[in-house]
Amino acid sequence: MTPTVPLRLGILGCANIAKQFARDVTGSASVNLVAVASRDQAKADAFGETFGIATRHGSYEALLDDPGVEAVYIPLPNTMHAEWSIRAAQKGKHVLCEKPLAMTHAETRAMLDAAKAANVLLIESYPYWFQPQTAAMMVLLDGGEASAIGRVRSMQACFGFTVGNPETNIRLKPELGGGALMDAGCYPLSLIRLVMGEAPARVHAVATWADSGVDIATMATLIYADGRRAQMSCAMDGGGHRRATIVGVHGTVETEYLNHTSDQPDHPHGYIASQLRVRKIIPATTPFEEIRSETGSGFRFAAERFARMVATRDTAAMAFYASASHDIAATLEAIASSSRSGGWVDLNA
Repeated sequence: MTPTVPLRLGILGCANIAKQFARDVTGSASVNLVAVASRDQAKADAFGETFGIATRHGSYEALLDDPGVEAVYIPLPNTMHAEWSIRAAQKGKHVLCEKPLAMTHAETRAMLDAAKAANVLLIESYPYWFQPQTAAMMVLLDGGEASAIGRVRSMQACFGFTVGNPETNIRLKPELGGGALMDAGCYPLSLIRLVMGEAPARVHAVATWADSGVDIATMATLIYADGRRAQMSCAMDGGGHRRATIVGVHGTVETEYLNHTSDQPDHPHGYIASQLRVRKIIPATTPFEEIRSETGSGFRFAAERFARMVATRDTAAMAFYASASHDIAATLEAIASSSRSGGWVDLNA
């Protein structure tokens, strides 16, 4: 299928996150939401009516068979990502899939292999990855020893919140891929992977367990082959927090790495300013420099970047994101294993 501009994108599912995605992407010049699917025709019709999507399918299969759809956004539960990403790829559709890409490293490999075999793009969607602020952060870190803070030696990244409606919340259901690590921990871990550029050599983790059997909180230490180190924490039993500190030989970078950002004091969707600041010299008496970037919805930034990659067949970007997803999946699996065994897990074993 020859890529078009705007990209003709279908949404596979009508969950709340799909509604937020559609709300923010509607009106984009490079992405056209042309179809939505649900296993309930009435839900698909209501979704389409709300967001002005003309084609509404009563099954996921029907959307994948729709010749007017050239790419799909998958906001389904974690346990359904692999099946429907692979089925979409086999139908020749490019795939923008919600995080985490899959439940296991083996599933991730199968998904990326299917996309490669079908010559389509498969991207794991962390909205903050596509924020201009994240690009500005990477500029600060570019160049190793010659970067703004010198070679990175260590970092800490965290993300957490209090889970609502514990009796019914999908985040507490093990059969749907719930738990703090898979739902929240993949965010700080994805940032660690972005900064470190590779998977760690070994990890050690501890977790607190909910009555349903999922982890309600997890903390992990990551050790790299060259001696660099990172710490990750995630939780669903505390106040909202999301921050990272990156320590280089000559300075530090701090960021909130938010998915969605705004400089408006009263944004209609609650988006707020996300802090990014750098201290380019080690002494604590040196003031931080605030870095300002363009703001907006991470959903829209992600969808539009995805559309550009499809339109240009950006093979370098495709390889970058595939490698990152491989490493994230392998590290998530190792952290989960360590949290249950209590021991160190070697990723190269």
